Amino acid sequence: MKTAFRIISFLEGVSYLLLLFVATPIKYLQGDASYVKLLGMPHGILFMLYIVLAVVIQKQINWNTKTLGIVLLCSIIPFGTFYVDKKYLR
Repeated sequence: MKTAFRIISFLEGVSYLLLLFVATPIKYLQGDASYVKLLGMPHGILFMLYIVLAVVIQKQINWNTKTLGIVLLCSIIPFGTFYVDKKYLR
């Protein structure tokens, strides 16, 4: 389960960065929203999977409530999921 969470965490982080730093600038600088539509749905699904898996594996990894809060907060900060992988999952 931890390996699945690490994979989802990585994919969620990459999709978030692509959405923020590629798709959004293209939308506002070139007026083309197709990249946001293309990346938005996969990112949303990965985000929800990240949240659900974090809650599910909380007991397996023995995270306290504070640690779970940090892990969940990192899901909305750019590069946050990579920090979680390095600090809490390795």
